[in-house]
Amino acid sequence: MRTYQTLTVETAGRVAIVTFRRADQLNAMNRLMQGEITESFESLSGDASIGAIVVTGEGRGFMAGADIKEYAAQTGPEFDIFQAAGMRMYAAIENNRKPVIAAVNGFALGGGMELVLCCDLVIANQFAKLGLPEIKLGLIPGGGGTQRSVAKLGRSRANFLLMTGAIVPASEFVAAGLVNEIVEVDRLMPRALELAEMIAAEPAAAIEGLKALTAHAVSGDLDDGLTMERDILGELYRSEIGQQRVKEFAGRSTTKAKKGGP
Repeated sequence: MRTYQTLTVETAGRVAIVTFRRADQLNAMNRLMQGEITESFESLSGDASIGAIVVTGEGRGFMAGADIKEYAAQTGPEFDIFQAAGMRMYAAIENNRKPVIAAVNGFALGGGMELVLCCDLVIANQFAKLGLPEIKLGLIPGGGGTQRSVAKLGRSRANFLLMTGAIVPASEFVAAGLVNEIVEVDRLMPRALELAEMIAAEPAAAIEGLKALTAHAVSGDLDDGLTMERDILGELYRSEIGQQRVKEFAGRSTTKAKKGGP
């Protein structure tokens, strides 16, 4: 597996673990890191041996946004290139064929929260905090934060984060549905891996189909989504594993009925 300078990619069975490794910078994202995130996620998306991905950060931070020192030194054209490359990076996560689970271990700010917004499930420890503080620099999010925050949190909640730059405990995002669970520090990775292994054990085609359908449901037309759902279900039902599991379940139900069991 390829070696990176700003992150590591490890595997545990059918689960890939991507860990940002710029702890001394709270894993702030520079151009090198941006490119390596894109490359690693695009590679994992096409890897048939991987069924799910967990992404986390080393040290006290998940990702504290862009590397402001590098950001400040960019020329106008360099800034535009950086932003365009960022769109590809976020797409590599959001549109990944594998479910992506964020294990948020600390600050997820700016581009870090935008990355969380691209993930399919989010587990955070009790000290994790999220925010989109770009307004404090007189800027706005440039990695889809204005759009994905509204889609996942609602407009009023998104406006509060965007217009005040507030940094909010992850626990406050559970009710909104962005964060699935808050766990103790020492339970963060075990719980994220437990979920990833559970998902990776299911048929890849079914998981991929579910991811596509729920993504479509956020912003797509309902009738188109229902057609997609019907078509994907039909393919899965006719597949070898679909037929096998349905028949196995039917056989178990018949046996229980004959024995008078529940």
